[in-house]
Amino acid sequence: MFFRRKTDPELEDLFRTLKMDMSNNYKDAAQEDFRRIRECFALKKDKLPEKVRSCYEAQIAEYETALVGYTHKDQPVHDAPIN
Repeated sequence: MFFRRKTDPELEDLFRTLKMDMSNNYKDAAQEDFRRIRECFALKKDKLPEKVRSCYEAQIAEYETALVGYTHKDQPVHDAPIN
């Protein structure tokens, strides 16, 4: 029999939503998803097993660096020529 690592369904759903928003280039939604992930993890981290907690911490750290500057607000505006 195979043993599966226990995961938190709510956190898994939030990470899935974050990945989907990033793949669709929904930058502001992805930032909001990441904020919700951090809040949810902060509430649950003491109840998670050590291995699971460290896995989520690694994922959060990875996304934290990936999402630096990941927003539509920082994109330069190009003036389109008027014909």
